Amino acid sequence: MAKSNFIFDTPSHEQTPEQRRFVALTEIAYTVVDFGAAFCFVIGSIFFFYESLMIPGTWLFLIGSLLFAAKPSIRLWRELKLLEMGDYKDLAQRKQS
Repeated sequence: MAKSNFIFDTPSHEQTPEQRRFVALTEIAYTVVDFGAAFCFVIGSIFFFYESLMIPGTWLFLIGSLLFAAKPSIRLWRELKLLEMGDYKDLAQRKQS
């Protein structure tokens, strides 16, 4: 049974070196954003133990939420960029399989 490739499912052996490098860089960005969001939530949670730090804690929660929202944006940007880098004719043939 032939496996068809769809967005978010491009095997690395089918990627060019340029595409693999781009995927690696976006994975690093995704991980940095993930750590940043986690950091904001942990520090924000600690701030909530102190009344004087409630407002900075709230801001950290907002920043962490925005960072978590950036994660799917990074993935979508990566997949659209890979689509742009790829061979449209080949992609269309794989979609029909």
